[in-house]
Amino acid sequence: MPNWSTPITAASVFLLTLYLILVRPKGLSISNGALLGAGGCWVMGLISRRDLVEVAGVIWNATFALVGIIVISQILDRVGLFRWGARHLVRLAGHRPTRLFLLICTFTTLVSIIFSNDGSVIIVTPIVFELLSALGYRRRQMLPFVLACGFIADTMSLPLVVSNLMNIITADYFGLSFLEYARVMLWPSLASFLASLAILYLVFRRTLVTLPPATDDLDPREAIIDGPTFRLGLAVITAVMVFFFAGSVLGWPVSLIILIGAAVLAVGAGRRRVVRLGDLLRSAPWEVVIFSLGMYLVVFGLRNAGLIGLLARWWEQLAEGGRASLVLGVGFSSALLSSVMNNHPSVMVGALAINSLSPAPSVQEAMVYANLVGCDLGPKLTPIGSLATLLWLHLLRQRGLAITWQEYLKAGLVLTPPVLLVVLATLGLS
Repeated sequence: MPNWSTPITAASVFLLTLYLILVRPKGLSISNGALLGAGGCWVMGLISRRDLVEVAGVIWNATFALVGIIVISQILDRVGLFRWGARHLVRLAGHRPTRLFLLICTFTTLVSIIFSNDGSVIIVTPIVFELLSALGYRRRQMLPFVLACGFIADTMSLPLVVSNLMNIITADYFGLSFLEYARVMLWPSLASFLASLAILYLVFRRTLVTLPPATDDLDPREAIIDGPTFRLGLAVITAVMVFFFAGSVLGWPVSLIILIGAAVLAVGAGRRRVVRLGDLLRSAPWEVVIFSLGMYLVVFGLRNAGLIGLLARWWEQLAEGGRASLVLGVGFSSALLSSVMNNHPSVMVGALAINSLSPAPSVQEAMVYANLVGCDLGPKLTPIGSLATLLWLHLLRQRGLAITWQEYLKAGLVLTPPVLLVVLATLGLS
């Protein structure tokens, strides 16, 4: 008879870890919850020292890249770059709330592509709230804008490797270069942008036409705190984007490029006394780093217990039905997993499942990118799907604009499936 004790133990530890992270009993942090889960896997003999080394090898590039992105974004936020851009949007809107809505969606898209979905939430949410408050918008009038920002932060984290922590981890795990990734994701990303704008507009169009006209009295120049650091920030962003593509040819890790840019900007901002290095280091997302390490160790415990093999065998059967069924099946199953157990463990579950198979290169490529699309977009179905969403909800609560689970689920279930379908269909065709 088969020995079910190890799979049952692994599943139990995993479910308990999810409970600690999502419910957070007695105020337990998500990082400590993940560490307790990893510790449980170690005690139960589900993971070994070798797994710890392997997980560290998987996440180190994404970890340092995220730290660098947050440092750059914090400095640029303090010198007023993003508020400067947001005030320009109000002027471009020309007293039209619908145009302002579409411009804010585009602004969020650009920030998400360059500064990742987590960085976008940290940057855009407070600025949009501040902007709408200055325009005199009440809570109900703000909802279309803040929901759009939270939604687009994830749906537009597809285009570049650095646009989402999931992208970096997947690219490193399967050896995808920056250029190769950008090439494959070009059309799916464009489809995601257009579909997101169309769905958001259709859902909120009746609310937008009832809003008071936007004012253009907000002077963008007043948002700039320090001119020299502001200009240095623009130069650093430009240089980092150029070196992303050059570094892909030279084989440089994206974290190296981002950290060099962060160091240059931090030194310049420090000399101008705009920020303190200690404050920047404290603001880095260390909790996310510990959370990732702990959760991936728990997922490796599932793999070692043989549970991920069940998913792998199902995906293998999907491949027999052709490329369309494979892309849609993998994408939607990854999306559902992400929505109920967070996309951090989900993307690694998918990666390990794919790696356990030996498909043809074209089939593996379809699986890899479909899994990634599902884990980038699928989390928007529920409030617990991604760290970016949890952070976004927390930032709104701090400002007195609490989004209820009912409000979120209603929006998530309407917005996410059609965008996910369009993007997966585009991926399958491209």
